[in-house]
Amino acid sequence: MEIRRLEIPDVLLLTPRVFRDDRGLFYESFNQRAFEEAIGRPVAFVQDNHSMSARGVLRGLHYQLPPRAQGKLVRVVRGAAMDVAVDIRRGSPTFGRWVSTELSEENRAQMWIPAGFAHGFLALRDGTEVLYKTTDFYAPAMERGLAWNDARIGIRWDLREQPRLAARDAALPGLDGAELPADGDPA
Repeated sequence: MEIRRLEIPDVLLLTPRVFRDDRGLFYESFNQRAFEEAIGRPVAFVQDNHSMSARGVLRGLHYQLPPRAQGKLVRVVRGAAMDVAVDIRRGSPTFGRWVSTELSEENRAQMWIPAGFAHGFLALRDGTEVLYKTTDFYAPAMERGLAWNDARIGIRWDLREQPRLAARDAALPGLDGAELPADGDPA
C-alpha cells in the first residue's frame, strides 16, 4: 500500500497495490499495522458508515466536537466522489485550509481525515457509494457542520450544476459563525 501525505500533512491518501489476473483482482483494503505506522499512533475504528448518492449530491461539511470528535477513513466502492477535508483546529498552521482528492471505484484509494477536520464529498456519478470508518460513534448532540460554499474556505468543488443538498446542510454556517473545537481541545 502506498501512503502519501497531502498538502495538509495530517491528511493521508492510501492507495492499495492491486493484483490482477484472468480471474479478476485482489487487494488489501486495510491493514491496521501499516495504517498506525503511517499516522504514528494507535487508532481504533468503532463504526462503519455507507452512503449512496446520485451525481451532484453534496454531503457535508460535517464534524463532531470533542470529546466525540471523529477521525474518518473514507473510500468509494462504486462511482466516484470529490472528497474534501477542512482543517478546523484553531491554532493549526493550516486552520481554515482544505484539501481534496478524487476517490473512485477505479483508483480504490482512501483518504484519512483525522479528528479536528470537517469532511464532505460531492458525488461525481450516479450511484456513488461511499464507505467510511470512524474513530468514535455518531453523537447527534456533538454534530456540527460548515457551509459547503463558505467564501473564507473557498473550496473549488468540481461542480457541473448547482449541488443537491440536504436541507440541514444548506443551512450550515460559515467558518466564522461555526462552533469549533476550543484551542487546545484534544481532537
